[in-house]
Amino acid sequence: MRKVSLRVLPLLFVLYIAAFLDRTNVGLASLHMNRDLGLSAAAYGFGAGVFFIGYGLFEIPSNLFLARVGARRWIARIAITWGVLACAMMLVRGATSFYILRFLLGAAEAGCFPGIVYYLSQWFPERQRASAMSRFMMSIPLSGTIGGPLGGALLSLDGRFGLAGWQWLFLVEGIPSILLGIAVLFLLTDRVEEAHWLTESERSWLTARLQSERAVRIGVSETSVVRALTSGVVWWLAVLYLLAIAAELGPVFFGPALVADALHFGSMGVGWVIGAIGLAGVVGMLLSGAHSDRSGERIAHAAIPMMLMAVGFVVTAMSHQGAMVVVGLVLVSIGVNAFLPVFWTVPSTLLSGSAAAGGIALINSIGNLGGFFAPNILGFGKVATGSYTNGLVTLGCLALLAGLMMIPVRRTLK
Repeated sequence: MRKVSLRVLPLLFVLYIAAFLDRTNVGLASLHMNRDLGLSAAAYGFGAGVFFIGYGLFEIPSNLFLARVGARRWIARIAITWGVLACAMMLVRGATSFYILRFLLGAAEAGCFPGIVYYLSQWFPERQRASAMSRFMMSIPLSGTIGGPLGGALLSLDGRFGLAGWQWLFLVEGIPSILLGIAVLFLLTDRVEEAHWLTESERSWLTARLQSERAVRIGVSETSVVRALTSGVVWWLAVLYLLAIAAELGPVFFGPALVADALHFGSMGVGWVIGAIGLAGVVGMLLSGAHSDRSGERIAHAAIPMMLMAVGFVVTAMSHQGAMVVVGLVLVSIGVNAFLPVFWTVPSTLLSGSAAAGGIALINSIGNLGGFFAPNILGFGKVATGSYTNGLVTLGCLALLAGLMMIPVRRTLK
C-alpha cells in the first residue's frame, strides 16, 4: 500500500490543486476584475456560481465514460480541456463572456473529482480509504494556501505587457493543468492488474483484498447503475452534500472580499491570510481522516465538523473585529475539510463497480449545485442589504442541517 500511495496519490494531489485553483481563483481575481469590467457583487456571484451548472449537467455522463474508457485517458482529457479554458478566462470582457466561460469551465472539469474518488476506490481497501482520501483531498485547502500568496503576487503584475493582474492570474494558473493532463497519460495506471510497478504477489494480494470487500459489500449490486441512480440513500447523500458544498463555497468565492473588508489589506496581504486559512483546513483534514480510519467510525467524523463549520459562520457573521472574522473563517475551513474525506468513504463503501461510478457522480453533480447557490446567496444578499451577515448566517444553517442529516446514515453502514 505504501507503493500504491507513492505512485498514485502525488500526481492526483497536484492535479487537483491545479483544478481547484482554476475553479476558485476567480475569488482573488474579483478584487480587480470586478472593478475593471464593471461587475456588481450580484453579477460576479452569478458568474462564479454558473460554473456549477455546467459541472452538474455533464458530471454523470463524464464519470460513466471514465468507467468505460479508463481513468488515465479520461482524466487526462478533462485536465487538458479545463486548462485551456482556464487560460481563456483572461479574455473575459464583460458579464456575458464571464458567464459563458465559467459555464464551459465547469462542463470541462465535470467528472474530475468523482472520477478520482472512484479511481481511489479501485486501489485502496476500505480500512485505508479515508486516509488516502484525506491525503488526496489536502489539495483543496492547500490550493488556498498556495493560491492565496501566488494569486496576490500575480495580481501585482498589473499592467505588465499590457495585461491586467487578473489576466496574468488566469493565464499562469491555467498552464499547469494542461501539462499535468499530459503527465497523466504517461504516469497513471488504470487497474491493479496492469500495475507492473508492483510485484506479482503484491498485485495478487491487493486484487484479492479488493474483490473480497466487493463480495460482501452492502448496497447496490455492481451491475445496477439504474438502481444506484434511483437509490434513496444515494439521493439523501446527494442532498446532504449539496448543503455542505453550498456552505463551503461561499467563503471560497467571497473569502478574499470578506478578509479585505475586515482587515483592509491589499491584494498581497489578503492572499497570505487566505493561504493561512487553507493551511488550518489541511490540519483538520489529516487529523479527521487518520482518526476515522483508526477508529473505523465515519458518521460522527463527518457530522461534528459540519456543526463546527456552522459555528464558524456565526462567528464570521456577528464579528465586528477583523481578527474574529478570520477566526470564523478558520473554523469554517477546519470543519469542511475534516468532513470531506470521511464523507466520501461512505458512497464508495455502499456502491461498487459501474454503480459506484454512477452513484458517486450523481452525489457530486447534485452536491455541486450548491456551488451555484452559495455565491448568489452572498452576492445578492450584499447588494440587497449592504452586508454579508444574512448570507453567512444562511450558510451556517445549511452546514448545521448537513451535519444533522449525516446522523441517520449510520443505519446504512450497519
